[in-house]
Amino acid sequence: MSSVSSPSARIAIPHSDSLTSPSRRRSGTSHSMELTPRSTSISPIDLQSHLYASLLEARTADVALRVSGTWQAVYRLHRVVLIQAGFFRSLFTSGFVESKPKTGRHFLGQDEIDIVFDDRNITRAAFEVCIARLYGGGPPLHVSQSLMPTPSKPLTPSFPSPGPQPPLPPGHHPATPRFLLSLLATAVYLSIPSTASQALNAILSSIGPHTVIQYLNFAIGKPIGNPHENEPVAAIGLENLAEKIQDDATSESSTSIRTTKHEQETELETEQMSQKLDDLDIRKEDPSESSSDSFEMVHEYRNDGAFSHYGAVSDKIGEATACWLARWGPDILPYEERSGGDAFIPVDIPPILHPSQVEETSSNVVIPAVWARGGLNHKWVRALISSDALFVTGERERYDLAKCVVDLRRRSGIDEEEEEEWSRMFSTAIYYLHMSLDDIIALSRDVSPITGRPYVPLSILQAAHWSQSLLRHQITAKPSPSSPVSPSASPPPSREKDLGLAVTTADILSSLSSSSSSPLPPPQSTNQPSGDDLEKEKAYHYIPLDTSLRLGDSGGIEGTSMDQLFELSTHITDPKRGSRLVTSESNFFGIIAERQLASACVASDPTGKSLWSPYPPFRFAVEFWDVDSLKEKQRLHSRTIWYAGSLFNVYVQVVRKKGVQLGVYLHRQSSIDPIPPSSAPSLPATRAEHMRDRSHTLPYNIPSSASAHSMRFSPSIHPPSRSSTPLSSPIIASPSTPNSATYAPPGANSIPATAPPVAPPQPYRDPRSTISAYFIISCASATGAALTRFTSAPDVFSVSQSWGWKSSSLRTEEYLEVGPLLEESVVPGGREVSLRATVVLGIV
Repeated sequence: MSSVSSPSARIAIPHSDSLTSPSRRRSGTSHSMELTPRSTSISPIDLQSHLYASLLEARTADVALRVSGTWQAVYRLHRVVLIQAGFFRSLFTSGFVESKPKTGRHFLGQDEIDIVFDDRNITRAAFEVCIARLYGGGPPLHVSQSLMPTPSKPLTPSFPSPGPQPPLPPGHHPATPRFLLSLLATAVYLSIPSTASQALNAILSSIGPHTVIQYLNFAIGKPIGNPHENEPVAAIGLENLAEKIQDDATSESSTSIRTTKHEQETELETEQMSQKLDDLDIRKEDPSESSSDSFEMVHEYRNDGAFSHYGAVSDKIGEATACWLARWGPDILPYEERSGGDAFIPVDIPPILHPSQVEETSSNVVIPAVWARGGLNHKWVRALISSDALFVTGERERYDLAKCVVDLRRRSGIDEEEEEEWSRMFSTAIYYLHMSLDDIIALSRDVSPITGRPYVPLSILQAAHWSQSLLRHQITAKPSPSSPVSPSASPPPSREKDLGLAVTTADILSSLSSSSSSPLPPPQSTNQPSGDDLEKEKAYHYIPLDTSLRLGDSGGIEGTSMDQLFELSTHITDPKRGSRLVTSESNFFGIIAERQLASACVASDPTGKSLWSPYPPFRFAVEFWDVDSLKEKQRLHSRTIWYAGSLFNVYVQVVRKKGVQLGVYLHRQSSIDPIPPSSAPSLPATRAEHMRDRSHTLPYNIPSSASAHSMRFSPSIHPPSRSSTPLSSPIIASPSTPNSATYAPPGANSIPATAPPVAPPQPYRDPRSTISAYFIISCASATGAALTRFTSAPDVFSVSQSWGWKSSSLRTEEYLEVGPLLEESVVPGGREVSLRATVVLGIV
């Protein structure tokens, strides 16, 4: 068929003003009629229908896009519609050759432009949906409910046993995880923020056992892979939009020319976007350059050119998947253990289902690989095991989890690169200092049945025991004139509350300089590490400032601009100094523990003012059930733990002073007062009765975006209200006398339920009435894909004093269970909606 030139005929259309000019009005009557533009113009709906029909029927198109990538086709489109997308707006209006009248090739009367997509994540179906959205149409997207976690089924309805899949609604396009990732990649590439934000929101809302690794791989730059079986190639309802390319020779010649120009434009855009992202954040120097035990991310898949990263959009997905893994990773492991042919379920890792329910899981069910090979790589395993946000009860449970993961992977064969990572993990990721002597002795005798070697080197355990003894000596040897069991009437001097454990970066630098300038050791000891090497290899733990941030938050994403989408992974960590944390793969999207060697401490802090501790903090996890049933100012306590001679627990309470807020507080428990009972899951029958009784009295629903306005486009939140509980504040929900009625033994008809109080062993007591400690409380969302982290600089804790925060971002519809969720969540199949939090606590 020969090329048809553009038509030259013109059609005269009267200007709209002529319809309303006085000369057009009817004369000789007492009534005049004036037609305004509003009354004579077509409706927006009719205009949208007209444009979409023009797309489907390829009418009056003025440009033909010859697309080459994972597919090849020609699309006849309209410039005036395409320029809504930033990519086409730049192409047609920014002085490129495509924006000028054409004298060369034409395709059925339209200017033909070659578009080469070198990004393999851009697929035909996603491209066609993006184009259709510019025309105001396209098929609705259907995300399977089996992939959507809910408060009653936080691991999705399809886990561990997938049920029957409901049929696809007519005219809908199946929004599989692969398609959603492709749609996001395509919308970001074409710069269509509305479609990109909708795709991103759908991805963040569908993170679960079957999707978390796929989404994480996308976040770190891996390609989306091949389509699944029965996945449509073209967008539903748009199968005839693409026209096959007939002239292969012309296509190859044209594409090769366009590829060079496309790559030049892409490099320019990438450079501009990279510069823009650099302006948004303050980056620390990578400690891996000087730290032997630091994380070094090596991307073997980047060498083949398949690496695709979408800036902060990818990092936001990485945040959400990292948060999910930190919350649910330990719960997934028992299923992987069983699917690997080992029916053993670690008793120290409480699964979300009871062990009996895990046993009933069909052996034919395929459990997705998370910890096993094919899931997380070995560097991510180490980062997750070492993370402060990992939901494990304590360090012994962290060790048990690490051991199970290593054994699971070793059963698939020994990998030398993994073995090196496991050695670093068992040496640095677990704080053996906070284990009992019995546990340390047990670990020294724990030998791998596969390798026949201990998991932990004896020297590591001996060093931990030595540090444990040093810390005890520093605490118990301090003179204290005041009583340890009663609050002090006046603030004690700084030398009493502080142990002097904190050091500045300048102090560390001075120690490094002193050790490097010391004389050489005598000849007989030259085989031993020098003082300089020992000081450089000494580990320190960062003492934080007062900050708060939200990781993985999906609130307020829809309707954002491209600029706002590219600010999603930037978090303000110090409002006074303007410091920002940029979550990325290099810091495992914000979940990596703040442990650095001396040389890395100096490299990361040019000011020399940051504070560090040579002792690792105490880490523990807490869980609260039926938070939605709390009355105002009623407290619900966690279990009580012992650390460095003091007792601590965490409690939550509802505050209605400024709307409905949930407060979370760290409390220094008196050693002579009774231990409060801790939160426990209620019996299903009790919960069902409770929900029926209060179904018409539940408080109004608060959307997840009801926190501060700054959370709309950025996960950073305004510093929430932080307060100290008065020393005389009564414990309303957790009484200290047997006569109170809020303690509920097993089977009692009480919500929220509590377990009998258990006092932890106390090897020794801190004689000081007042101590100084920093702490971090990280609260996971109900479905696990977001995390709110509250961080406190060292504060004074007197006996029976609490410090914490209250925020509306913690009390969302995820925990309220109002509306339609009530009926289906009364008996949630053995699962309980709970608020999980991890705590980091360090004395100074």
